Amino acid sequence: MYLELFKLHELPFRLSPDPQFLYLSKQHARAKAYMESTIWFTDGFVVITGEIGAGKTTLIETFLRELQGDTVVAQINQTQLSPTAFLQSVLVQFGFSPFNMKKPEVLSTLNQFLTEQYSNGRKVLLIIDEAQNLSNRVLEEVRMLSGVETTKEKVLRIILAGQPELNDKLNAQELTQLTQRVRLRFHLTALSKAETNAYIDHRLEVAGSQGRRIFAEDTYATIYKYTGGVPRLINTLCDTCLLAAFGKDKDTVGTEELEAAIHELQWVEFAAGTNRMKVPNLEHLLHPQSEATHVVGRILLACEGKTVGERELKPGRLVIGRTSDNDLQIDSKFISRHHCQIVTHQDSCLIEDLNSTNGIFVQSKRVRRHNLNDGDVVQVGQHEIMYIDERTPRVRNALDAIETAVITENPKIG
Repeated sequence: MYLELFKLHELPFRLSPDPQFLYLSKQHARAKAYMESTIWFTDGFVVITGEIGAGKTTLIETFLRELQGDTVVAQINQTQLSPTAFLQSVLVQFGFSPFNMKKPEVLSTLNQFLTEQYSNGRKVLLIIDEAQNLSNRVLEEVRMLSGVETTKEKVLRIILAGQPELNDKLNAQELTQLTQRVRLRFHLTALSKAETNAYIDHRLEVAGSQGRRIFAEDTYATIYKYTGGVPRLINTLCDTCLLAAFGKDKDTVGTEELEAAIHELQWVEFAAGTNRMKVPNLEHLLHPQSEATHVVGRILLACEGKTVGERELKPGRLVIGRTSDNDLQIDSKFISRHHCQIVTHQDSCLIEDLNSTNGIFVQSKRVRRHNLNDGDVVQVGQHEIMYIDERTPRVRNALDAIETAVITENPKIG
């Protein structure tokens, strides 16, 4: 790829949560310290929140890498579970096979395991990522687990990490008992302008830049303007900049390459808002003229010939992948962690592969990016995405549309 041209030994702006590339801003350092406090205190119960792409998962991976051998960890990333399935998932992480156990047996096994680990001088830590998706019933199970104790102290440390909605959920009156168990709560914000500059230089240094200036000084402010200091967005834009420079056989990125990258991604300034998808309002299907003018298009998601969901597209970006930290989750082994993204502008829409294993295909041809036209079908693993341009006049049957399954935020589809 472009590594030889820029004299780098690794891709500096990959989206995967690699602890080696972690940049510890003041915010990230504090959040990491809060995670570490769960090991120091026997009643450690910490909640870390942050927007999508803020770096929560990378922080968790870094924290786990630094743990001592006397700590036993259960890490739960799939959080759309029933209470029993959740408890079974915890046991699986501890090495059990609990799928034929009923809930009383699961709870008994968990309690016995926790007390045995305590007796043997081991610390037990439960980490739940994407915890905003936990139901109140599952959160009640978390509260009960946090109360397991010996005569002297509690035996389970807990970290809940999730998007800002997790705070709203924890503040609900019915979860007061759980919230009272929390020792520390911290919200991870985006990077400042200065931290964004340092973040870019840090990742380039880790990748082997050896202090060489690859991005021109006057590009940093624009990068911040279009990413808002969100690490994942910085990675996407900077990687596209490097590809633009590579295409011109230039070993530095200037304003020309940056503008080309922004145009290619068809991004709007971050202040214009990112595409945090909500449940679509079905009223517009019955009354099309009342629909907000910001809706540019829609995607229909299908698997094995059956439509399994629909999303509206507004200016911004929609990240699609296997894990629950994506805007749209497709739970399939053929889908990469972060598989592709749809970048929507007021007058256009583009789908882009995010270096996925199995790629994206248009008319049986693998593409890296594709400008979407009305009626285009994109193959993503075993799923198909059909693009519908809402700026194109059409007659849509409102009743049929209402019957279409609507995906809630961060759904599990598969």
